[in-house]
Amino acid sequence: MPDWPIQKLKSLPPLSLYVHFPWCLKKCPYCDFNSHEIRAEENRVPEEEYVAALIRDLESALQDVWGRRLSSIFLGGGTPSLFSAQAMDQVLTAVRTLLPLEHFAEVTLEANPGTFEAQKFADFRQAGINRLSIGIQSFNPLHLQALGRVHDDQEAHRAVDIALKYFDNINLDLMYALPGQNLEQAQADIETACSHGVTHISAYHLTLEPNTLFYRFPPKLPDDEQAAAMQEMIEQTATSYQYRNYETSAFAQAGKESRHNMNYWLFGDYLGIGAGAHSKISFSDKIVRQMRYKHPKEYLAKAQTGDSLIQTQQELTVADRSFEFMMNALRLSGGFDASLFQERTGLPLVVVQQQLDEAEQRGLLVHDHLRIKPTVLGRRFLNDLLQIFLPEKAPSNNALKLQP
Repeated sequence: MPDWPIQKLKSLPPLSLYVHFPWCLKKCPYCDFNSHEIRAEENRVPEEEYVAALIRDLESALQDVWGRRLSSIFLGGGTPSLFSAQAMDQVLTAVRTLLPLEHFAEVTLEANPGTFEAQKFADFRQAGINRLSIGIQSFNPLHLQALGRVHDDQEAHRAVDIALKYFDNINLDLMYALPGQNLEQAQADIETACSHGVTHISAYHLTLEPNTLFYRFPPKLPDDEQAAAMQEMIEQTATSYQYRNYETSAFAQAGKESRHNMNYWLFGDYLGIGAGAHSKISFSDKIVRQMRYKHPKEYLAKAQTGDSLIQTQQELTVADRSFEFMMNALRLSGGFDASLFQERTGLPLVVVQQQLDEAEQRGLLVHDHLRIKPTVLGRRFLNDLLQIFLPEKAPSNNALKLQP
């Protein structure tokens, strides 16, 4: 790729906040996120110490985002719902004190069915959380067992019932192409999710990620043809229930798209605090990525001694900017405004003109001077489409936990 000059950004993109809570009741065998099982001898999360560390983390990050408004907050993990509503209230109060929020900002809490208590979730709502994302994964007890989940199908249904009592904006997180799963079972899962009438559903293809138990000891999974049939069935079923497939794995009722994830897809900025959290922050003359110290003990130790919580920081190159923009924005079914590329990257669209032309010739996307969007074929073979934009040397740090 030629060494194109980077122009200063005329305006900064929207800013989101991601807060990472790294503990779980049990580490799932497919999970490669920064999550850590609560030790039996401890039998608790270090709530007070961790909340103090998060607030210190946010205070130290203010110099990079001073005066910018937050469009969304995502409390993710791990299992954030292991923490008390009082802890979440402390964190959100600190956020509101230090940074202005947009009116009606989306505030999402990630929760797992094994941690649901009615009063606790009423208190979460009172603390200012206005959206829940529930890690159901499946409503089938055998598949939940195969995935190593701590909840069963009855707890999954109960969690949704409790959530619907206190929240009117709810995402259900599902997975498909599970060990031993057939098309009819995958259909039962998506139909059950849709029938609950929640505002948003995420449906992810189970993949075997390095550094997971499933990667070391692979279970027997549906083949590619079966998985593709499941994906197509999920899209058709969700559409029949009036959900719009606005992003590769996301389905929403009208106007209920995840604002937090939309900011990711459109190359917006996000500040990540907490153990192992990633940030992408734009300045007029540069875009930087940061990662906090990953292990909770090291993160807490750094916070208590007053040391910097940032383990790595790098400035995005021309190749990083163009690829990462396309890698995210081409996940959107409706594509993106062509002018947004230069607005968010500081680069003219001609930087990727050759790749755009190749992708269009292969029938993977359509583009003009107004809009760029993947075709049906491009959405089905998204990895092939993104491969076209991959630079000779891929970005060294584009890790991002996609939030449901």
